[in-house]
Order: sequence, then C-alpha cells, then structure tokens
Amino acid sequence: MVRLDENEISFPDPEVYDGHEGLIAFGGDLSIERIWFAYQLGIFPWYNPGEEILWWCPDPRFVLYPDEIKVSKSMRKILNREVFTFSENRNFREVIRNCQQVNRKGQTGTWLSDELMNTFIQLHEYGLARSIEVWQDGELVGGFYGLQIGNVFCGESMFAKVSNASKAGFIHFVENNKDQLELIDCQSHTEHLESLGARMIPKKEFLKNLTRK
Repeated sequence: MVRLDENEISFPDPEVYDGHEGLIAFGGDLSIERIWFAYQLGIFPWYNPGEEILWWCPDPRFVLYPDEIKVSKSMRKILNREVFTFSENRNFREVIRNCQQVNRKGQTGTWLSDELMNTFIQLHEYGLARSIEVWQDGELVGGFYGLQIGNVFCGESMFAKVSNASKAGFIHFVENNKDQLELIDCQSHTEHLESLGARMIPKKEFLKNLTRK
C-alpha cells in the first residue's frame, strides 16, 4: 500500500497494482483536483471520519449495466402510479446532507465526512457531480449523487426517508439515461443494488469501460 504525498496528485496504477482487498493507497488530501483525478482512474476514498484517508479500487468491482436493470412487478406498479416524482440537480446540497445524516439499517455513524461532502459540493458546482432527487407530496424523501466520468456514472451514496424512494429514483435514473450511460459504478456490494441487477465484474473489465469516454 502506497502513502500519498499531499503536495503531489498521483496514485499507483490500479491496473497493475493490487492492494489488500482493493486498498491501494492512504493519505493525501480531499481536494477537488485529487478526487476528480482518482475517479478517472477508478479509485475512490472510503474511510472513517477523523482517521487517515484510504483509497480503494476493489477487484472484482460491483457495477450495473443499464440494459440489465431488474424492475419487480411491485416496483413497476409504484412507478406507474406515480407515487414519486423525480428531478435532477435541483437540490444537490440537501441530497448529500441527507446521505450523510439519514440512518441506514445495520449501520452506525457515517463514512461521509464534512470535508468530503464539501468537495463533492464543489464538484457539483463545476458540473462534474450530479444528484437525483425523489419527491413525495412536495417533500424530498430520497435521492442519490455521484460523479459522471464520460459514459460511466460513479454512484456515491443514496438515502431514503420512505420505503422504495431510493429504489424508485435509481430505476427512474437508469431508464431515462440508458442512451447516455454505458455503466454505473456501484463500488461495493449491497443486496439492495444486487436486487436491481448489479453484479461483480473483474477490475480490468471495469477499468476498460472507464477509459472508453
């Protein structure tokens, strides 16, 4: 595992460097320049706030190909009944704040530090990060955000305040962006996204998709 220099924005080549369980570097900073550079290489930060920054590129990689999305009959009924409405980039700050603060089943605390959150807000202001909002009766009840790298959307985090909100938002996003998206990077396995069609692929295959911008 490589220690990063705060004064130099560089990473080990993830195509040839395999760290322990995908951990390839530590240290550095969370500047918008470093974060943007990292994601273009298929690398992302994941660490506990207050601890050293850890940088990951796991093998295999958990992804979803838009044409492979699975929509259950019950979810299709919810979408057809228009239980929720959707928007994009309408309230990025509120989406990322909820991703940081809304409790998730089986989790305590958050990996999303204030510093990292502020970096993503800046990336959004530069047009590099996007958010999807899910509304019900005029209230923001779910959503997610991520970075757009060419034809790959790198999903970061999602939240839901009511049942099926984040799932409905994700399906809406995928179905309405199939022509522009080649791949959605889900980073790490979750049963929630697996139920929607996400699967593991070799790291090398993921990196090839990432470079076809």
